[in-house]
Amino acid sequence: MAEREVAIRPLGRSGDLGWVVMAHGEFYDREFGWDTGFEALVSRIVADFAEGKEPGPQAAWIAEVDGARAGCVFCVRHDERTAKLRLLLVDPNARGLGLGARLVEECLQFAGQAGYEAITLWTNDVLGSARRIYQKHGFELVAEESHHSFGQDLVGQTWQRSL
Repeated sequence: MAEREVAIRPLGRSGDLGWVVMAHGEFYDREFGWDTGFEALVSRIVADFAEGKEPGPQAAWIAEVDGARAGCVFCVRHDERTAKLRLLLVDPNARGLGLGARLVEECLQFAGQAGYEAITLWTNDVLGSARRIYQKHGFELVAEESHHSFGQDLVGQTWQRSL
């Protein structure tokens, strides 16, 4: 099997924003049965990012495999001293290439260089692969809360780490 060409680049090409929304909607429906409420949430996060609604430094990256989009992550302002990692996704067909770890590393490096002192994220306990990446990068679970969202009963988790 030929080696695959893997690249991480800043989000910013035509179609990137729409791809992030579409990929999240399709993946979470297929993998977890989440309804379009999740896709609507992702579209609001993406629109707020694109419009620069949050003050402070922010950035996002797209992972590509053989020139095709295969993953993403966003780093936005949570508060004056804390960044927030959002929308980490790796296409199931691109798993095992280290994309999730590389995307998280981009986010951590950006947040530190931007002057943030800590970084936080919110996820759900069913996302085991992502949780393992967060743990390997020093994030610690700081809160859990049951909720009903996206047509499912879930346990939301807040993770944090210092930079």
